Amino acid sequence: MSASGPDVPTREARLAVSFAQAVRFWFWLGCVSFGGPAAQIALMHEELVVRRRWISEERYLHALNYCMLLPGPEAQQLATYIGWLMHGTRGGIAAGVLFVLPSLLLLMVLSWAYVSWGQHPFGQALLWGLKPAVTALVLQAAHRLALRTLKARWLWAVTVMSLLGMLWGLPFPGILAGAAAMGFYMTRTSAVGRAAPEAQATGTWLDDESPDHTPYPLAQLVRALAMGFGLWALSLGLIALLFGPQHTLTHMGLFFTQAALVTFGGAYAVLPYVTQAAVEQFGWLSAAQMMDGLALGESTPGPLIMVVTFVGFLGGHGQALLGHPLLGGMVAACVVTWFTFLPSFVFILAGGPLVESTRRMPALNGPMQGIHAAVIGVIVHLAGVFARQTWLPGGWHMLPDVGALLLTVLASWLLIKKQIGVFRLLGLCTALGLVWQLLV
Repeated sequence: MSASGPDVPTREARLAVSFAQAVRFWFWLGCVSFGGPAAQIALMHEELVVRRRWISEERYLHALNYCMLLPGPEAQQLATYIGWLMHGTRGGIAAGVLFVLPSLLLLMVLSWAYVSWGQHPFGQALLWGLKPAVTALVLQAAHRLALRTLKARWLWAVTVMSLLGMLWGLPFPGILAGAAAMGFYMTRTSAVGRAAPEAQATGTWLDDESPDHTPYPLAQLVRALAMGFGLWALSLGLIALLFGPQHTLTHMGLFFTQAALVTFGGAYAVLPYVTQAAVEQFGWLSAAQMMDGLALGESTPGPLIMVVTFVGFLGGHGQALLGHPLLGGMVAACVVTWFTFLPSFVFILAGGPLVESTRRMPALNGPMQGIHAAVIGVIVHLAGVFARQTWLPGGWHMLPDVGALLLTVLASWLLIKKQIGVFRLLGLCTALGLVWQLLV
């Protein structure tokens, strides 16, 4: 999955990556990272490990394992972690912000267009074609992770048990803990996690040795945590002081903080939780609007969890917060995005040095593998949820939408077998959706 980005260094220049050069790369990545977390993780691997050799394979996988353990969007956290490894705190903040900023601006524009023209027949036809593409992209994410992760029978078993657990309504943190326990057991009873590390490619900037800024005293860790908590308390306190504790913006700040802290497994695990609360508990938007937001989120760069921007915009717009629908939508979108991503920065910038100390602890490899396998089961479950909403929009008692079913099969085949680009797929599905709507 090669992409042609800016400032690809020569072999001689790979050992000196400036902060300005990294900033240009992170902004470019934020503009082209389509396809959800699986595609974004693969793109970062291709660019940072294979093409530029800014970071070694071992370091990249270790960072990815840590981010998969955290609640919140793993792709954005991975970018923040690598930015921090490269250039310290300013590098982590720059990478994390630039990975999100283009998507935030674009989604606010698309959300405004949606509330203005989304109910027009032409707008509905556009969204109809995007929904099968969303389902296919989730299926592709599960397929890619399975190829990379499921190397043993016990990992397949963990994936199946994870899927069954989601179908039975078990909480994902419990599924995660069970998968980690299974991985720990396999570590103790087999060779899982005890293999010697593979040799690293030469010419890598961040190889085996830790940068000087990665270890720091406990007092600095406490300061980082205190600063993160202080920013959260100050921002939420100001909102509650200005608008009241029962105001929609206050509820959004509290809910999306909770979502950021308790939902594990990345965007694909967060979305069912957010959908249930935003639609059923708070009534910020309808289930059909949420599906439309997922389609828009998949069609824009940046983390898939940026669909929360759409949720916030529609909630603020529908209630005409601050006395004006557009202003209320924009402010709510920014509030939701801030409280969703703030914990991720704290996790990385405060916890990164501790994680660096675990790079040579092979006993953690088994639990990490188990967690990865469990996440695949969650992604398959989410694909089923999306497929049901796409193929059976009227419910189980209605006939399936044959056109949506056929388009989903075609999109999945193009993504998995033909490896078509995400942007091309979205354009093709939109065009075919328009043609199908005209014919029927």
